[in-house]
Amino acid sequence: MSSTEGSEGDSGFVPLFDGISLSGWRSVPRVYGMEYPGGPAILELFDRRGIARPVEPEKHPAHWFVVDGVLVGEQDSPGSGYGGYLVTEQAYGDFELILEMRHDWPADTGVMVRRQRDSWEGFQVLVDHRPSGGIGGFFGNGLASFSAVPFAVDVDTDADGRPIGLIADNPEASVEPVTEEKRGRLAFAADVDDFLKVWRWGAWNELRIRCVGALPVITTWVNGLKVAELNTATLDSPNYDPAAVLATLGDRGHIALEVHDNDSMFGEARWGKGAQCRWRNIRIKELDEDKA
Repeated sequence: MSSTEGSEGDSGFVPLFDGISLSGWRSVPRVYGMEYPGGPAILELFDRRGIARPVEPEKHPAHWFVVDGVLVGEQDSPGSGYGGYLVTEQAYGDFELILEMRHDWPADTGVMVRRQRDSWEGFQVLVDHRPSGGIGGFFGNGLASFSAVPFAVDVDTDADGRPIGLIADNPEASVEPVTEEKRGRLAFAADVDDFLKVWRWGAWNELRIRCVGALPVITTWVNGLKVAELNTATLDSPNYDPAAVLATLGDRGHIALEVHDNDSMFGEARWGKGAQCRWRNIRIKELDEDKA
């Protein structure tokens, strides 16, 4: 498999979204659990970093709806600062997932794999369409908050300050600069210039995710370009324990789409007032023999 291709063709894929309803999915609020299995609560991390705790987020799940075959997510209510997830009812082991995405700027979203049904732990494929955002890299929700990203992006603007396209993030001015440590956690890391050549501003972009193994190797492609690959069995990051992760997640999990909440670190630069994430043509191919 080359760095500019996903799998061979789309044979064997089945729809994960019917284009007309939220059948097979359920909406859950963005609430937090532990920093890592057996560790302290993530809200205690907020306290240490001076980040205000969200107030009753369980009462404010994101708003998900379908328009003209497109699955749309936004904060509930728009501009409220509260986020949430749309989670598959079915759990999956090894699979390839293909989605098309078109998101407003800024919109901090992503796709979770091996997510727990009733808690927030899982591996997240980042689609951080925002300043200092990583697209196609990874984050560990409830798994020691590891960051494994190949690059970060920002936005170019016209003379009136309107966003007109993605550019490489400036590490000297970045809120979350990509470090060699973050890149070094990846088995493969694309160059930002190659990514910018294939990204379609203001249009639909294809994201492909391959997830294989009990402690999976997760690989991402955007518009056919291989962006990143992570081996979660050998990942080296503070407080990340592969054995504890496997015990927590098991070898199957749910898939989830994200609407991020706002926080004092980014404010509306994380999710703009009225911003939406959009998904369509979501399809999956299971690769494991046991699909029970």
